[in-house]
Amino acid sequence: MANNMKAASIAEIKQALENCSATKLSKLCLTLARYKKDNKEMLTYLLFEADDTDAYINNVKLAMDEQFTEINSSNLYFAKKTLRKILRITGKHIRYTASKEAEAELLIYFCHKLKSSGIPFDKSQVLVNLYQSQLKKIKTAVAGMHEDLQYDYLRELEGL
Repeated sequence: MANNMKAASIAEIKQALENCSATKLSKLCLTLARYKKDNKEMLTYLLFEADDTDAYINNVKLAMDEQFTEINSSNLYFAKKTLRKILRITGKHIRYTASKEAEAELLIYFCHKLKSSGIPFDKSQVLVNLYQSQLKKIKTAVAGMHEDLQYDYLRELEGL
């Protein structure tokens, strides 16, 4: 029976939400927040941090700094695992902002941190590929920006 259960479309959900009272909407949001940590984090972002994206980006960078200090740079296996974890968490924050600028800024920051970390990432094809894929993501994000912003980010990208 579970296979027959199909999620409603976004349009259907939007229609249903528009017909809800404020109290019911509040209860629905709280239920979502209790259901999954990601939902709670997303609601936290939307309610308390979305108005100041710059401060949010700086907080994510501080968290990245902390995570980079925990990397075991003498063991490439553990370094890879930690770097993937940092990227997974960073990607989640990028999705919350839904901003090309935030994506470019955070991924550029990650690449700078990786290069200055002392990890011999050029000795691991997996890490070289990971680094290259971040550069590709940055280029894609920058391509979707206004021309004035593109110039600044492309200059930073050249430094990588």
